[in-house]
Amino acid sequence: MHAPTRRGVLLGTLAVGAAAALPGTAHAAAAGRHRPAAPYPNPLVRQHADPHIFRHAGQYYFTATVPEYDRIVLRRSRTLAGLTDAPEAVLWRKHASGEMGAHIWAPEIHRIDGRWYIYFAAGSAEDIWKIRMYVLENSHPDPFRGTWTEKGRITTAWDTFSLDASTFTHRGVRYLVWAQQEPGIQNNSNLYLARLRNPWTLGSPPVRLSSPTLDWETRGFKVNEGPSALIRNGRVFLTYSASATDANYCMGLLTADARADLLDPASWTKSPVPVFTSNETTGQYGPGHNSFTVAEDGRTDVLVYHARQYRDITGDPLNDPNRHTRVQRLGWHADGTPDFGVPVPDTVR
Repeated sequence: MHAPTRRGVLLGTLAVGAAAALPGTAHAAAAGRHRPAAPYPNPLVRQHADPHIFRHAGQYYFTATVPEYDRIVLRRSRTLAGLTDAPEAVLWRKHASGEMGAHIWAPEIHRIDGRWYIYFAAGSAEDIWKIRMYVLENSHPDPFRGTWTEKGRITTAWDTFSLDASTFTHRGVRYLVWAQQEPGIQNNSNLYLARLRNPWTLGSPPVRLSSPTLDWETRGFKVNEGPSALIRNGRVFLTYSASATDANYCMGLLTADARADLLDPASWTKSPVPVFTSNETTGQYGPGHNSFTVAEDGRTDVLVYHARQYRDITGDPLNDPNRHTRVQRLGWHADGTPDFGVPVPDTVR
């Protein structure tokens, strides 16, 4: 997500008109005619954006941004399909004043060193666009029980707009990847990577991996956000989302060799075209802010993302609640790179 009130400050490009072609739409529509339907109910969970599904001990844990932007929720199920009707618990609510008082966005739940952690973004109650990244911790084996303790704000190199923290481990090192506005760069957000000293503290200086420079990354807003890592086939794949949170929203891909120094920006290659875009044939628009999980067999990769079922939005897209959580199988090309295909059509009406 991005701050719409920054339109006059960040020198964003003019919003693309409704008649303009969306990035990759024509190609994606053709591809969609040849892909099988997903074996999951879609939408999986309605009106839940920025979805994150974490599998642990045979259970799926699901959290996401809710339309009110005021709380962090969690569902649990032994199957992906079961998340649709699973009870939803409120784990934490926004503060009445001060930090963490508005715009509770993009929570992710992780199990790290025997404890549960939730990464999320939040604004101040007095300045809703002063969005920063925060961490909650719970030592209880069951995240629905115990106490969620606020570990505080993640301190980065700059006290600026920052969000969408995600974490992964590679070759014994835990990393944090996130989106942030960097002073002196005229855009909404770039992608950064650093080692973690502990789950809420950076252990190395941040390095910038990507900035929104391509046409499909700058439609409406100049945005790189929502990163998510997938390590397969001797490579580290890092997906991210780009452009405004309307039908222009789409996904890009960074790739590094698994043996490379991930903190060296030169190790990463950006795909020149988006890898997942709106699709008129299947009726899904603005797909993005994804995460990854695996199917019940423990092997099949699954793409988790949100999308809307219509292109045109009245008013600010952030005030439109209908970004629904969706899941589908992730394919693989013969060269070992991910085949995202197209957003599959609805299976649930």
